Amino acid sequence: MSDFIVNEAIEDYAFLNTTREPELLQELIDETNKNMGWPQKLSGRLVGRTLKMLVQLAQPKNCLEIGMFTGYSALSIAEGMPDDGKLICCETNPRAIEFAQTFYDRSPHGHKIDVIFGRALDTIDDLTAKGELAPLDFSFIDADKRNYMNYYERVLELTRPGGMIVLDNVLWSGKVLQPESEIDDVLVEMNRRIADDPNVENTFLTVRDGMNVVRKLR
Repeated sequence: MSDFIVNEAIEDYAFLNTTREPELLQELIDETNKNMGWPQKLSGRLVGRTLKMLVQLAQPKNCLEIGMFTGYSALSIAEGMPDDGKLICCETNPRAIEFAQTFYDRSPHGHKIDVIFGRALDTIDDLTAKGELAPLDFSFIDADKRNYMNYYERVLELTRPGGMIVLDNVLWSGKVLQPESEIDDVLVEMNRRIADDPNVENTFLTVRDGMNVVRKLR
């Protein structure tokens, strides 16, 4: 299957006609492409500006990101948050953390971001036990897909009514239409469960590799 879910020319057109990210984020993209492996993991403009707009509208103060990579999505989220908001980022790649921190230190929004090294589910359990996480207002999930269901269900428990969860890569390069692997099956089941759950409402967006925007009702 093509890496482009939407026609590539249409994808380019949407990119060119979306508000540009700040110069620091453009530099982050360039440096990620030059110096980091798997640069395609970076969220990019369409996902980043969508996150920033959602957050700017909702004005959440307690936020969580699972899977930070080099910090593009974290800075996009932080850009839309109120100045006293806090974004906790879970990441297992020390090199990515070090890379991202150099950009956080230069950003006017970097003070909103706290990075914690380690497995996300362990971090969530530890912070919850200390009373330092819930209730969550906004979460972005973009980490290992085998654990997507576990991440989603745990985050949903900790999200306040009216809070929002956004999951990236939910189209998985179109493999959700013809699942052949364990990861494909996890994403298909999670997408179905979200759509069928009367306790949430969601909009499944065909932005880049798919974004599932979920709002907890009760």
